[in-house]
Amino acid sequence: MTQLRFFNEEEGPSFPGQLLDYYPGFLGEERALTLLEQLRRHTPWQQQSIRMYGKVLQTPRLTAWYGDKGSSYTFSGTRFDPLPWTVELAQLRREIAGFTSMPFNSVLLNYYRDGNDSVAWHSDDEPELGDQPHIASLSLGQARQFDFRHKQDRRCKHSLQLTSGSLLLMKGDLQHSWEHRIPKSARPMAPRINLTFRMIH
Repeated sequence: MTQLRFFNEEEGPSFPGQLLDYYPGFLGEERALTLLEQLRRHTPWQQQSIRMYGKVLQTPRLTAWYGDKGSSYTFSGTRFDPLPWTVELAQLRREIAGFTSMPFNSVLLNYYRDGNDSVAWHSDDEPELGDQPHIASLSLGQARQFDFRHKQDRRCKHSLQLTSGSLLLMKGDLQHSWEHRIPKSARPMAPRINLTFRMIH
């Protein structure tokens, strides 16, 4: 499979290419849509309450956390205890770990029901993820815009479309230097499920 580089090295402050790899079509279209429907129907989705900017808010998306025993995760004051791996998720973990040569012991599922669902600017830099976390992000369903901005210079931004079946690998110092988000969309959006495979220490 060919790796796609998508940041122009000449467009102002450049995005360090060694921190991000993008593989469109990692899963075939038919398999991606089949997995989307299976996960939509059979995942015990929850809408979490998180603390942001001093307020308790309902997340504008649904989530589920799966993983090995002991791979609990705390985000914005909320503790996520893992559900046991399903057959489908365990198979995806094996495939992605084999493809990236990186181990994963947990996965966060985010269900974006329509264009009103989103995730705000943040970095996945919690202590449980280690100093240089590697996160493999698999997208199913509706393509959505994925934005990055530099923490020190917020004018420095980059975006890409995460298409169905694509795999995005975030690694190195990315989480320490950059934030990312999925913005809301005024255009009609079909459902999307994103799976972020992680290693909890």
